[in-house]
Amino acid sequence: MKNYLSLIKFSHTIFAMPFALLGFFLAIKSGGGELSLRLLALVLLCMVFARSAAMAFNRYIDREFDAKNPRTAVREIPAGIISPKSALAFTIVNALLFIVTTYFINSACFQLSWVALLVVLGYSYTKRFTPFCHFVLGLGLALAPLGGFLAVTGKFDLVPILYAVAVFLWVSGFDIIYALQDEYFDQSHQLNSMPAYLGKEKALQLSKVLHLVCASAIAAATFFAAQYFAAIGWISALAVLAFWGLLFYQHRLVKPHDLSRVNLAFFTTNGIASIVCCGLLVLDLYI
Repeated sequence: MKNYLSLIKFSHTIFAMPFALLGFFLAIKSGGGELSLRLLALVLLCMVFARSAAMAFNRYIDREFDAKNPRTAVREIPAGIISPKSALAFTIVNALLFIVTTYFINSACFQLSWVALLVVLGYSYTKRFTPFCHFVLGLGLALAPLGGFLAVTGKFDLVPILYAVAVFLWVSGFDIIYALQDEYFDQSHQLNSMPAYLGKEKALQLSKVLHLVCASAIAAATFFAAQYFAAIGWISALAVLAFWGLLFYQHRLVKPHDLSRVNLAFFTTNGIASIVCCGLLVLDLYI
């Protein structure tokens, strides 16, 4: 179990999970229905199954490149801890569990489950033909607030769509930062990424632009949420300010000539941003 949790980097669930919960509680507050622990559990399971399938498939597809890259050679498949066949079987089981779980939520989630899987599994191939692969990952995680809202209401709405846009820009930006570590490896193996395509400096500039637009998107989403739910106020403003501050901080950590703090910027800073921002927004909804 420990090896499989490491294979899928289970701790990275903290990026999208809080936004799925935000979408869920926004839907409850909008009159979508009573709080159901059963439905909440199904939403959480969907998140776990979809992400587990996506990460395991990514590791399976990239196993040959991972074996050649000194940074990734210690991962479970190239290190021989988990076999490729086992990783693929794990992917299939989680994908099927995701589809089955959506069936017990509502028809809209069930009918759209294949779209979600197409995006999150398809991401693994994109680095082979486009440097815009980071945006496909961003799109995959942007489904979180939409999925949480859809699970309760069976329909889309403006506020979760705006939060999805913010997540799309946020994830795309920080994935570019993470990819800085493999600029030269990607170039030498004909793999596409923004750092390999643009170079470190320009890739970082693009990441900054994405995060600037993200800051505007999350402010706009929270503004419209405040109009929709007249009760929310200063705590939501604090959530937005905290998210802005952590976006700014991660760009202070990483420089083109100094990547020693990439993991701090990528995992710690963004994990805190997601939990704090969504936690405060949900808190404001209910107090």
